[in-house]
Amino acid sequence: MFVSMERSYLKCSMLNTDLSLSSSGSEVNPSHSNMSAPPHPQPPAKGASHAAGDFSYVGIDAILEQMRRKAMKQGFELNIMIVGQSGLGKSTLMNTLFKSKVSRKSVVSTPEERIPKTIEIKSISHDIEEKGVRMKLTVIDTPGFGDHINNENCWQPIMKFINDQYEQYLQEEINIDRKKRIPDSRVHCCMYFIPPTGHCLRPLDVEFMSRLSKVVNIVPVIAKADTLTLEERDFFKQTIREELRANGIDVYPQKEFDEDSDDRMINDKIREMIPFAVVGSNQEYQVNGKRLLGRKTKWGTIEVENIAHCEFAHLRDLLIRTHMQNIKDITSSIHYEVYRVRRLNETNGQPNAQPPNTLVNPHTRCPLGRWDATVL
Repeated sequence: MFVSMERSYLKCSMLNTDLSLSSSGSEVNPSHSNMSAPPHPQPPAKGASHAAGDFSYVGIDAILEQMRRKAMKQGFELNIMIVGQSGLGKSTLMNTLFKSKVSRKSVVSTPEERIPKTIEIKSISHDIEEKGVRMKLTVIDTPGFGDHINNENCWQPIMKFINDQYEQYLQEEINIDRKKRIPDSRVHCCMYFIPPTGHCLRPLDVEFMSRLSKVVNIVPVIAKADTLTLEERDFFKQTIREELRANGIDVYPQKEFDEDSDDRMINDKIREMIPFAVVGSNQEYQVNGKRLLGRKTKWGTIEVENIAHCEFAHLRDLLIRTHMQNIKDITSSIHYEVYRVRRLNETNGQPNAQPPNTLVNPHTRCPLGRWDATVL
């Protein structure tokens, strides 16, 4: 008993000595000290502060953090199709949008190969990561569109490609041993490039957008808008909007799919800017001491991201920063659902199956009028 009391006394003496040395400012070698560093305090779990002071707190808001973590692990997918005749800067604009070479220009060896005999559809996929968020971006190009003397029915290969992606997704979906997460190759958005003529839409433009607006989200853009004066640009944009209304063409964002008054207010501002007059460039220039993307001319530099020069920033915000998820939701719940209902009706051999491109209410399975929003 006396031995144990003596050992305790020695330990306390050593402990007091170490503490006195530390408090007096003398250096203490951690390797020779018997004391371990105190652990860092752990941050309280989400909702712990609420639970400590509020007994009525349940923690339902924690689901947002759970969804965020799951989404960060899975990553995101975005499939964009670019359509327009050659020479409108489609690849350059896509590279400017994502600040990387996501769309490559085709290199041809002979003049005969510069214009494909038929419309080719090429897909390029890239894995992009920004601040821990991963996204698989697929750019679908359509070289050869609108480059021939006779462009009749040139929209058909593009329509077939879009429907083929719906069919592929449908087959994966109805498979008995389907995958836990079905790869999504459906076209979420189609950017249609309009030549900067300054006059009106061509018959080809009207025909394409009229056909394809029923199966995919179309975002029209005026390519190389720096070739137009501001007055010409405004007149051209207004003319295009009137022609879209006159031909019953619903481009994205469609009025019928506004969820509430807040969405309607935001989307109305976007609809007033359609089509977006854009300029693309991969070159950086020094402007007022800053490095900016732009196009240098004899009379100055056209800044790509300056809204006073062009509407590239508004297009980027629509596609990436504000409406990306909404574009994917409409693709899944409207366009794909219309295709799925029609195909299942055909498979079941129903005599009243709707013909191709007929809009059907996904809830009542009834054919709609021209985007009848009242039943959606």
